[in-house]
Amino acid sequence: MDCKVYVGGLPNDATSQEIEDAFYRFGRIRKVWVARRPPGFAFVEFEDSRDAEDAVKALDGSRICGVRARVELSHGRGRGGGGGGYGGRRSR
Repeated sequence: MDCKVYVGGLPNDATSQEIEDAFYRFGRIRKVWVARRPPGFAFVEFEDSRDAEDAVKALDGSRICGVRARVELSHGRGRGGGGGGYGGRRSR
């Protein structure tokens, strides 16, 4: 089960402390990472997947950092996963 939560729709100046303040009541947080390039999203990693699920249920659509945020379980492949991409024609 995933312990990582995606938080989207954040303002560009969102801080890891603001994110942690919104999520700490759901359980022990392992790590908070806030994107800078491009900004507007973050990941919160909990130690227990049940805490992550509780946070998603309670916070999806709620106000975080002054905006209505999207909160969902992260199902990403993580670093080093997959390849892919667009294999279309190159312009000359």
